[in-house]
Amino acid sequence: MLPFHYKLILCLSLLGQLNADTFSLKGRVLEILPDERSFKVELTESSGSDISVGKIYNFRVGTGDLEIDYRDRLIKAKAVYYNKKWHLERVFPLDGIGAKAMYDANRQLHNLTVSMSRREYLSEGDYIPNFAMIDQHGKFLQIRELRGKAFILNFIFTRCKAETMCPASTKRMRELQRASREANLENLHFVTVTFDPEFDSPGIMRSYGKNYGIENENFHLLTSGQNVVDDLLRLFGITTIEEDGTINHTMATLLIDANGRIAFRKEGSKWSVEEFLKKAKGL
Repeated sequence: MLPFHYKLILCLSLLGQLNADTFSLKGRVLEILPDERSFKVELTESSGSDISVGKIYNFRVGTGDLEIDYRDRLIKAKAVYYNKKWHLERVFPLDGIGAKAMYDANRQLHNLTVSMSRREYLSEGDYIPNFAMIDQHGKFLQIRELRGKAFILNFIFTRCKAETMCPASTKRMRELQRASREANLENLHFVTVTFDPEFDSPGIMRSYGKNYGIENENFHLLTSGQNVVDDLLRLFGITTIEEDGTINHTMATLLIDANGRIAFRKEGSKWSVEEFLKKAKGL
């Protein structure tokens, strides 16, 4: 709970007589205020006991969220009070071009994965099914939109601290992106899927990519609901276990050809830029 003097400040704030330091909300972003690093949001739903739905409030947002054009879009988020201000975290868009198609595609994905045995997952020679997620621009992306382009697919989570795991994989993906450009592989794309969507919102994924020097043009950093992520992990044979405040996990990196077929799959955290570049050139 907040100290008494913070509660007093809070009671005098734009959010009125709220007595909790966090709550969930849905609302429409009316305006982005770069100078204030804030969104102006009209609330449509809230778990805050004394929050007025239909009223307009300003919330501070992170750098990644501020760079995404959420104007006139419905979002869901968690409001958190600290440093004498209300902040939005875990911001996800709920509407926009492709939103309904995302739910339809992922319903079919789920039907496929529940029909698979626990020991079954996609391997070299298999075609990947369509699925849809949200990228670092806040846009809904169906993976079939990349049909006609080969891409490298991997799985990470942004809070991973094991230097030989997710950070190393992301660095190699960045190096591979640069090497592919030098090799004139203009149609080679890159797809990174988080398996920690509870934390990894589109804004977090955007900042993560920026921190690693990833160029957005042909790199897709994807997140979605936990159910979709769980289906993808099962489909691609990735195992995760929450333990000691982190996520222990297996790893796999895949090269998908222009027809959606797995051309190469490398298990574990150790793979080289050179081997994937060579495989991509051979497609």
